[in-house]
Amino acid sequence: MEQIIKDTTANPAPLGLFGFGMTTILLNIHNAGFFELNSMIMGMGLFFGGLQQVIAGVMEWKKGNGFGMSAFTSYGFFWLSLVALWTLPLMGVTKPDGASMGCYLGLWGLFTLAFFIGTLNGNTIGKLIFGSLVILFALLSAASFTGSETIHTIAGYEGILCGFFAFYEGAAIVINEKIGRKILPL
Repeated sequence: MEQIIKDTTANPAPLGLFGFGMTTILLNIHNAGFFELNSMIMGMGLFFGGLQQVIAGVMEWKKGNGFGMSAFTSYGFFWLSLVALWTLPLMGVTKPDGASMGCYLGLWGLFTLAFFIGTLNGNTIGKLIFGSLVILFALLSAASFTGSETIHTIAGYEGILCGFFAFYEGAAIVINEKIGRKILPL
């Protein structure tokens, strides 16, 4: 007789969603032109957006959620790689030019498009997160290729919205689970 073991581990999704959402909001406040790129954004990118999402992804793997595992670990490593692109030139490595950053961001947009397609049979907020993230990467890629500050600023405002969607989903999951009923719709 097969014994069924109930998974009683915590839901790791809010951990990853808050890490992604809050870091995305902060970087895009910079992209929108409100403050310079600084150590606050890099610290968030390394630890809250990067390391925390990788941990959430490993926890999603433990729960058997391939989508969550792939998304959180990948975007966690996105943040780590982005901070590396900003800091490696301080160690003598050539700084990426507009074309190389355009390719980098464009590939992340293509990667994100696959995840967006994966959300089409899911909840509304998941579609909003990944759909807005596809748009964000497209805008940032276009800004890198063209050098357009206007596109970069528009991307910043769009990125703040994308980050807010992720923050909202994390908050909704935490609040709904803690209260024991649906307070915030997903």
